[in-house]
Amino acid sequence: MEINELTEKVIGCAIEVHRNLGPGLLESAYSQCLQYELESQRIYVEKEIKLPIIYKEIQIDHGYRIDLLVENRLVIELKTVEKFTDVHVAQILTYMKLGDYSTGLLINFNTKLLKDGLKRFVI
Repeated sequence: MEINELTEKVIGCAIEVHRNLGPGLLESAYSQCLQYELESQRIYVEKEIKLPIIYKEIQIDHGYRIDLLVENRLVIELKTVEKFTDVHVAQILTYMKLGDYSTGLLINFNTKLLKDGLKRFVI
């Protein structure tokens, strides 16, 4: 599946979750429901993927985790915030860089319309 098609499917699943649950829940609830929706579409998804930091010759297990990794190539970072900040953008870009992933979605479920809480990143 092409990355654009995969991204569209993930967004469709996120919209379905948001349509059913609405805003106001914890990030963990949306994460579990989005994982369910993706798996029901036969899309491979992993949750809470650890990302170590490699500094020169050492590896630091610093507790960084990707919320969801879809088909081993699409980073999903979920939020339930008032609005995205520069820190949220930096976070997903850092995860993409550390994991050597080219595409990511930042999804904020705390919006009236989910389309207002979506940002796609390509590096």
